[in-house]
Amino acid sequence: MKLAVGLMSGTSLDGVDTILIEIEGSGETTKFKVIDFECYDLEASLKAKIIENMAIETSNIKAICSLNFELGHVFAAAVQNICKKNHIDTSELDYIASHGQTLYHLPKAELPYFASTLQLGEPSIIAYRCKTKVVSGFRGMDMAAGGEGAPLVPYVDALLFRNAEKTVALHNVGGIANTTILKKAGSLEDLLAFDTGPGNMIIDALCVHFYGEAYDREGAHAGDGRVNQSLLEAWLAMPFFKIKGPKSTGRELFGADFVARIIEESKILKIEPDDLIATATAFTAYSMAMAYSDLPYNVDEVIVCGGGAYNKTLLKYLSVALPDTSVTTLEAHGSSSFAKEALAFAILGNERLHGHPANVKSATGADAYVVLGSVTEGGLNVSTTL
Repeated sequence: MKLAVGLMSGTSLDGVDTILIEIEGSGETTKFKVIDFECYDLEASLKAKIIENMAIETSNIKAICSLNFELGHVFAAAVQNICKKNHIDTSELDYIASHGQTLYHLPKAELPYFASTLQLGEPSIIAYRCKTKVVSGFRGMDMAAGGEGAPLVPYVDALLFRNAEKTVALHNVGGIANTTILKKAGSLEDLLAFDTGPGNMIIDALCVHFYGEAYDREGAHAGDGRVNQSLLEAWLAMPFFKIKGPKSTGRELFGADFVARIIEESKILKIEPDDLIATATAFTAYSMAMAYSDLPYNVDEVIVCGGGAYNKTLLKYLSVALPDTSVTTLEAHGSSSFAKEALAFAILGNERLHGHPANVKSATGADAYVVLGSVTEGGLNVSTTL
């Protein structure tokens, strides 16, 4: 058994998801045991710097250069903390898999700009401080092969959740929502996966703006509000939702600019804060449901994971939008919704170290199956004689 840590900091900026696992085998023979999971909060000042540099209008190349190393130290500290809690020295780890913090994602070329992606969190810092190898930079090789670099979790979803008797969708609701659809008795070639639109991103931003709260706990504000149907219909008519997968999106479409615009709209239309939060929650739920409307087969079960799995109002809206589909959460299957993506990258790191391709062409649009990630060796002190 190998000992590994998986790190994930998503678009919602909830914190650094950190999972400690034992793992053996690879591909279809992968077996793992979760030892511990923690989500370490990002300091408010750091979150502010990340958000500021996600926007073209306020980004600063000097700040971005600094953030890359600052986040490397933050990620290294997360590894050290979870290892210390479990009485393990970081040098005992076989590897660390770090997704990094996405700062900007341009899935398709927009001349004169190339299709590209940027994740921060310098792996050399993590490797040196933790004295073990780090697998990072998972998205670049898929984009080199003509893919969008996202989503990457579907490979792991297929390993863990393929079912011979029913069609299952894993719908992750982080900052952005994305789905992996596993056709009954299907192969990896049959898998469909793509971003479906906003997840918690808009909801969280509205809660911060109106209430100074990081998120809508259990969907309480949305539950007290009423959905504005005209706004909801206008948002669901956005061009993104007419594009067939594979497709990906991020803060570029549903981030600060979108939130500022809908807050101004709410003032003009005299929409109460909880009503706007309810409408944003319905926007997430109904855009999720739209992902399944054009399939040539029925989806028997949608398993919701990520932070959105704890939003009771979101789950209620999704159940209404999908009346013929069972809507459950990952907890009903014995796993943690919060831990899923950190676990996925820990498994993807293991695939990299075995030299196995781990992208799914039907999900990312890549021209070839490729090995994902780069390896940075651990920062061991070595005496050299010339």
